[in-house]
Amino acid sequence: MSLAARIAAATPAHRDRTIDALRAVAILGVVLGHWLVSAIVSDPARPSAWHGASPLQGRPLLIPATWLLQTLGLFFFAGGYAAARGSRTGGGLSWLGARLGRLARPVAVLTAVWLPAWLLLSVTGAPDSTLHVVRSLLVHPMWFLLVFIALTALSPLLRAAVTRYGLWSLLPPVALVVCCDVARHLGTAAWLHPVATVGGWAAPYLLGMALARNVLPRRTGLVLLPAGVALGAALVLVAGYPASAVGVPGDGWSNLDPPSLFALALAAAQLGAFLLVRDRLGGWLRRPAVWAPVAGLNLAAMTVYCWHQSALLLVSFAGLLAGPLPGLLDEPAGAWPVHRLLWLPVFALVLAGLCSAFHRFEK
Repeated sequence: MSLAARIAAATPAHRDRTIDALRAVAILGVVLGHWLVSAIVSDPARPSAWHGASPLQGRPLLIPATWLLQTLGLFFFAGGYAAARGSRTGGGLSWLGARLGRLARPVAVLTAVWLPAWLLLSVTGAPDSTLHVVRSLLVHPMWFLLVFIALTALSPLLRAAVTRYGLWSLLPPVALVVCCDVARHLGTAAWLHPVATVGGWAAPYLLGMALARNVLPRRTGLVLLPAGVALGAALVLVAGYPASAVGVPGDGWSNLDPPSLFALALAAAQLGAFLLVRDRLGGWLRRPAVWAPVAGLNLAAMTVYCWHQSALLLVSFAGLLAGPLPGLLDEPAGAWPVHRLLWLPVFALVLAGLCSAFHRFEK
């Protein structure tokens, strides 16, 4: 029996493979998105002095790529589904404790490795700009993971809301995002941002719970997909929202910090498309060769999420030995996006090595 067939045979019959596939797509979107927009530029006069830059700045033709690679809505949707199903079949509070432990352990290991490394860089005279880049690349993804942990801890309350009110439970988080957007346009109430971050991502999380509770039928996709596209277009063309799904220098503000109504519209469109293809996707995933990589990525999802920027940093540090290379440590100008694509297999290879070393802490 092939490895793919053995993995398929070991999968529990009650497991929803389409949710696992959605989670795999979400993780890949986050990883590839970060690798493609995280440009580290080395100072020609002092190669060890780094600063960050965005290849999206001044390149409007690249903006549509952010609509595909910004997949946090899918990530939280899959988390909500797992929370509703897992807590129902795995013992309530015992499941919650195990879930939080699985989320927290990889973060603790990442901190235990990088905190001494960052201090070592600091005491050996690394430029402040380089320390800032390293800290930013490592810490930024953790903000969304902290939101995920918060929503996981709130799962019993959110599940009760979905059970009692169904899809109407989405109204409070969506209203909170609208209020935060209005306050942001007016330049007031910055204190709302942390609350809106948790509340905003609670919307797809609740939708995932609704699917697990069988109150999100397939036909809902016929509403979510066109409504999400229409709302997103209106927000950009009429209301002046940034077109990029991620932050771009010069845009004034980001659709992700905190999640704006545009971010929710994008998540709605993506989830609507998923609901419409879910049945066919389930058929494809019954093939062992299709299911095996999806199952493998799900087993290491937290490790991949925590360590993917470390792979980028390690390759960048190694690149100092050769000087600025096209797509690595050079300005993100000209053909830089094409050159960066050629580095993705290198990042992936290093990430595979990191996952091999640290995945045991996720088990």
